[in-house]
Amino acid sequence: MKYLTIILSIIMSLLTLSQVDAQSDNSRDQFEVQVDGLGCPFCAYGLEKKFKEFKGIKDIAIDIETGDFSFSYPAAKELTMEAVIAQVVKAGYTPNDAKITRANGNIETNEEVKNDAINNVTTSSIYVNGMCGMCKARIEKATSSLNGVASSIWDVETKLLTISYDQQLIDEKKIEKAVAGVGHDTNGTRATDASYDNLHACCKYERAN
Repeated sequence: MKYLTIILSIIMSLLTLSQVDAQSDNSRDQFEVQVDGLGCPFCAYGLEKKFKEFKGIKDIAIDIETGDFSFSYPAAKELTMEAVIAQVVKAGYTPNDAKITRANGNIETNEEVKNDAINNVTTSSIYVNGMCGMCKARIEKATSSLNGVASSIWDVETKLLTISYDQQLIDEKKIEKAVAGVGHDTNGTRATDASYDNLHACCKYERAN
């Protein structure tokens, strides 16, 4: 009888722990990110692999055609929007709109910084080294979001970035610095080795000595 009581006690303890774990697992935040540059299953695999560095991630779903990427993560770990955006960049892709639906119902989004009023627009062409559509998305994302930039288009064939901007708000040097910051050399500004190495394999252009 004594042993039976002990066994029942152990079983009850295990069931209680299991219920606590289940409740904890159900308390998860939901993440949605629109990602530029997912051109193939290999790209999707690279993004998923990078995010699996976040221990506890589940429900990963990636739509290559739309770039929609979603997953869930334990609410207790309080994964931030900044960390998610940074992880997408580390994987070699460009994050666009992102949304977090917290377990408590709160919703967070990343909003683009609004440009000041743009006047006296001038248009320039800047040589930017790159290889593919993923490069195009990355370069245009890095430059179009700059304060003072009205439009930004990079051509894969010519390697020219055609950019319209207000010279009173920004200059070419700052634009080139933003491009170099995401791993792409220009004629005037060289990307750091670290930012170049962080590019996806298909984006690694031949660098000048």
